[in-house]
Amino acid sequence: MNPPTDMADILVVDDTSANLRLLAQLLTEHGYKVRAVLSGERALIAAQAAVPDLILLDVRMPGLDGYETCRRLKSAERTRETPVLFISALYDVEDKLKAFASGGVDYITKPFQPQEVLARVETQLALRHLQRELKHANAELAVQVGQLQDHVQELDAFAHTVAHDLKNPLLQITGYAETLLEFYHEIPSDELLRGLAGIVRGGHKLGNIIEELLLLAGVRKTEVEHEPLDMSTIVAEALQRLADMFQQQGARVQVPESWPVAVGHAPWIEQVWINYLSNGCKYGGQPPVLELGADILPKGQVRFWVQDNGRGLTPAEQARLFVPFTRLEQARAQGYGLGLSVVRRIIEKLDGQVGVESAGIPGQGSKFYFALSACHSEGALSATEESLV
Repeated sequence: MNPPTDMADILVVDDTSANLRLLAQLLTEHGYKVRAVLSGERALIAAQAAVPDLILLDVRMPGLDGYETCRRLKSAERTRETPVLFISALYDVEDKLKAFASGGVDYITKPFQPQEVLARVETQLALRHLQRELKHANAELAVQVGQLQDHVQELDAFAHTVAHDLKNPLLQITGYAETLLEFYHEIPSDELLRGLAGIVRGGHKLGNIIEELLLLAGVRKTEVEHEPLDMSTIVAEALQRLADMFQQQGARVQVPESWPVAVGHAPWIEQVWINYLSNGCKYGGQPPVLELGADILPKGQVRFWVQDNGRGLTPAEQARLFVPFTRLEQARAQGYGLGLSVVRRIIEKLDGQVGVESAGIPGQGSKFYFALSACHSEGALSATEESLV
């Protein structure tokens, strides 16, 4: 057989110096790293200091004999998987059975043939190598199974969340359409317009949900370059997209004069702002007042935030917010379930963090934030003056 390419470490244990020299010379000449000790006690110390790939062990030794040495090796965490090959002048079946019972994997009788020793050594080392590969493969498989179970649970929760989010606007559209179809000639024009407007709103909501679903799916598999963010432009775009909602709610938005520069992916960060701002508009005070800002954090991060003036969130509600696809009580469910799942997925993909701060006191509201890595190569970019929408 060919000598090993990785110089396997073999511990040889025999109380006879001549046997040690003979085995050490034989194995060294064939490319193995050999350590030789004269007793079972020294074998235990040597094996614990540096776990060998294989142990060649004599049976008859003063003090600890080979059987007891093997049993102690197999009872120790560090050496229990190290194969032990017995070499002994004892040749009775009972001696061999006792060797295997103590934990040995093979047995060679003295006087031995060099080629037999080499063949059995290489066989045991090959088996040990396969054992390690199998253990590594099993560990990787366990990780993959765990990830697959997480994905299955996430998909199950995802399906329930999506079904709920799609069901309400779809029922609204269907209800308006059926009413208009059945009573079209009897409905006053103003009610007819309200019904048509409801259908349009439901259609827009379905479109927004579908956009969020596509974004959520894309974030998982898409890799993007992290670039300096012009937060002034990103926030302005988000506010423009939400202008109709803010106008209907009479919302006011306060924007800082300048923003510190962080790195990320602008289209994704715009979606984060849209989620935070729309939630603030829905669950803020009457009327909603939203303040936007940013803080420089230690360790090279920037925290961006939206402060609303709503009733605030209890600690239990805060703990549920960014868990994927969970939601608050039904009365406050819209927008919080899927939207914040998108936010969390985006920011974590950009190596950042999300969170919320709230004292749970009506009127003091909640502060939703996300943190990204700061950009140190440029100064702050200008932003629009405080705006009212």
